[in-house]
Amino acid sequence: MTFPRERDGSRSRRYFRRVKNDMNPWHAHVYYDAASWARAEQLHEQLNAFLKRGSLPGLVLVGHMYDEGVGPHPKPQFEIQFYESAVPRMTELLRATGLTTLIHPLTDDDLADHTTLAQWLGDPIPLDESVLDPPGQNQGFARFGKRDF
Repeated sequence: MTFPRERDGSRSRRYFRRVKNDMNPWHAHVYYDAASWARAEQLHEQLNAFLKRGSLPGLVLVGHMYDEGVGPHPKPQFEIQFYESAVPRMTELLRATGLTTLIHPLTDDDLADHTTLAQWLGDPIPLDESVLDPPGQNQGFARFGKRDF
């Protein structure tokens, strides 16, 4: 796994604090466009089947497939919520799709979650950082494990 770096290039200390707890919450955002919609839809269905059967331990929620950008995400995407214990399997599964994906922990710093603590699979997409919560006020905690926001 590639360890995130702070803006100054140093390894993120926040990441190393979080690595020790398999129950820490994580998100992935899977991006798609008209050309990749079918592949994204197939992944979405596969993940929902895993969730229903309980066959991917640590998977918590598979969100709605959006037709347009939402929040800081400028392109259509869907969110996946899972626990840290599922990060290796989730990363492997998402990488195999070839879809651009943002994987990040859920901490009290929404900006860091989406930037310095994040890992991109595929080409990074510029996010609208102006809509992210300020440190200490991450609304993602309240949404974790709940149906679409």
